[in-house]
Amino acid sequence: MLDEIKALDKEYYMNTFGERLPVVFTHGKGMKLYDDNGDVYYDFLGGIAVNALGHSHPVFTDAIKNQVDKLLHTSSLYYIENQARLAEKLVKSTCAEKVFFCNSGAEANEGAFKLAKIYFYKKGIDRYEIISLDHSFHGRTLATVAATGQPHYQAPYKPLTPGFKQIAPNDFNAVVDAVTDKTAAVMVELIQGESGVHPMDIEYAKKLREFCTQKGILLIVDEVQTGMGRTGKLFAHELYGIEPDIFTSAKALGNGVPIGAVCAKAEVASAFEPGDHGTTFGGNPLATAAGLAVFDIIESENLLDNADKMGKLFRLKLSDIMAKYPDKVVAVRGEGLLIGIELKPEIAKSVFISLHNRKMLTSLCKGLTIRVAPPLNITESEIDLFIDTLDTVLKEDI
Repeated sequence: MLDEIKALDKEYYMNTFGERLPVVFTHGKGMKLYDDNGDVYYDFLGGIAVNALGHSHPVFTDAIKNQVDKLLHTSSLYYIENQARLAEKLVKSTCAEKVFFCNSGAEANEGAFKLAKIYFYKKGIDRYEIISLDHSFHGRTLATVAATGQPHYQAPYKPLTPGFKQIAPNDFNAVVDAVTDKTAAVMVELIQGESGVHPMDIEYAKKLREFCTQKGILLIVDEVQTGMGRTGKLFAHELYGIEPDIFTSAKALGNGVPIGAVCAKAEVASAFEPGDHGTTFGGNPLATAAGLAVFDIIESENLLDNADKMGKLFRLKLSDIMAKYPDKVVAVRGEGLLIGIELKPEIAKSVFISLHNRKMLTSLCKGLTIRVAPPLNITESEIDLFIDTLDTVLKEDI
């Protein structure tokens, strides 16, 4: 089947992903994915931090099946029970006071930009600039590309949407220097995932929060990858002891069902009035049923505690690998179950391919860092399987 699918993809699909890894998966269970030959792979990437519950979690699957049997979509012209209940769940579980649902992380970040701008517009204040960080990643739309601090994503789409500028991460003086009387918001990923899992310093985050408050600037935290338990807390800003004015969520919120959320303090959220923003699919009965099921399973199975405990164990074992191969492993970074393993440039791609060939699924960030983001219900034995495989790759394949 693989050859057939590759041929169809080449013939009919826009070539945005290039030559993909040569595998087609047909089904999954827990950490395991099965290809068309019946071979078993272990998903240590979790669909890029999406499948927080693993594959085919029985409670999640039943919730989706039950909703499909009842209702998929009605539109935002009518009240939606699941939408209201998921909004309540997010508010009661976080520092947010209002929620808006959309369909993706990029769309959530777009919503955050719009909310920040209209907040000052409604006050009659001319603030529209949004500051973000170098090496950040906020999405693929035109505005989120303008906010993404990676020039190779921006180059083909110039002139970029105006009003965005990037500064060095973890540099508080850079923030002070960049702010003007036109600055509406500062947007950060507290752990930059796509660039290689780079956490912000806690002191930097706290000073940033204090500075934004002093200057009347909104603080936006992009939690698309770090949210819903990925770091051992429901959202990463809890680790940092700060409360953003706006934060965004997606990825694991739906465990594979597309959904995004803009979460905000009530004063900021009040800037959105009828007609200012909207969506056709966002927050529909199916997507929000998925979100409710994710919340229920995280709580009932104590997955925040497991992500914290297993994440610390994983990083400890990876530190032992780094000590064993100091000429090959440069650094181990991350929080919870979002982990980056930086390798020497000359071997990084080979390690990534060797892990894939040995049925371990990861991603390679910036050509240097193996990113690991497994399901939150990962076990110690599954971590040991990865550690043993990485050890073998570094010892025998490289």
